[in-house]
Amino acid sequence: MDTLILGVLAALASAFSWAASTILIKAGMRDKSPVAANIFRLYAVSVMFAVIFLINGTFSKVAGLSPKLLAVAFVSGAFGFVIGDYFYLNALKMMGVSRTVPITSTYPLWAILWAFLFLGRDVSAQIIVGAALVVSAIVVVRKAEEEEKINPKGFLFAILAPISWSFAILTMDWLTGYVDVLTLAGIRMMFAALAVSLFLPRYADELRRITLREALLLTSAAATGLLLGQYLFVYSINLVGSQISAPVSAINPIIASTLAILILKEPPNRKILEGLVLAVLGVILISTG
Repeated sequence: MDTLILGVLAALASAFSWAASTILIKAGMRDKSPVAANIFRLYAVSVMFAVIFLINGTFSKVAGLSPKLLAVAFVSGAFGFVIGDYFYLNALKMMGVSRTVPITSTYPLWAILWAFLFLGRDVSAQIIVGAALVVSAIVVVRKAEEEEKINPKGFLFAILAPISWSFAILTMDWLTGYVDVLTLAGIRMMFAALAVSLFLPRYADELRRITLREALLLTSAAATGLLLGQYLFVYSINLVGSQISAPVSAINPIIASTLAILILKEPPNRKILEGLVLAVLGVILISTG
């Protein structure tokens, strides 16, 4: 199969995996804090990757990585799945899926900004138009939240999440030149689980109160979003680069918001739908500019 087609298909599959994971997380954390839910799913996916590594001997590859690569992988995992997801899960709990995802889908905008500031890359007119669409999307969604009197803290968290994710994507893109896909996907999850352990003493009691139903939902979310979804996204970036993977995976908010309305019965809002469309169009323009 053509490399481009395979990379696009992998990015599409990762988007579906993330959308399904978003719904599972929302359903599984109704009575639990976002941090407790994140600790559980990171531990769960780390166990899954550890089993895979033991079976195929990947731990020997990890042992052969330089301290520099391991340090960058740790930072990438921490920003992607501890810091970024802390903001994301809190926003999700405060505002709901259909209101959070249009804002958090702007992560390619920030990734391009960092590339411009620190790597000296050119910014085309198409990227400027895309940035304007993304900013318009945020303004539209913010207006809807003000009308519905939603906690502004949730909006702030929804902004900080994609900023953190964009840094994780940049470091991950660099790492794909030195580390194979499976190893990179796995060690980022394990390092993220290690980093999130800082919160364990505070949330230990809450974790012990997780019910069987919640455990199954969060484990399923870990398997779909963190194991399958992240592996496919890293695989796609390795094949075709983030400039193609990012816009393709941007269909994730469309899938997630649709599922939220259909399954979680979140009420649709015209301004939110408008913001969603603007955000996705902006992300596509930015990522392909």
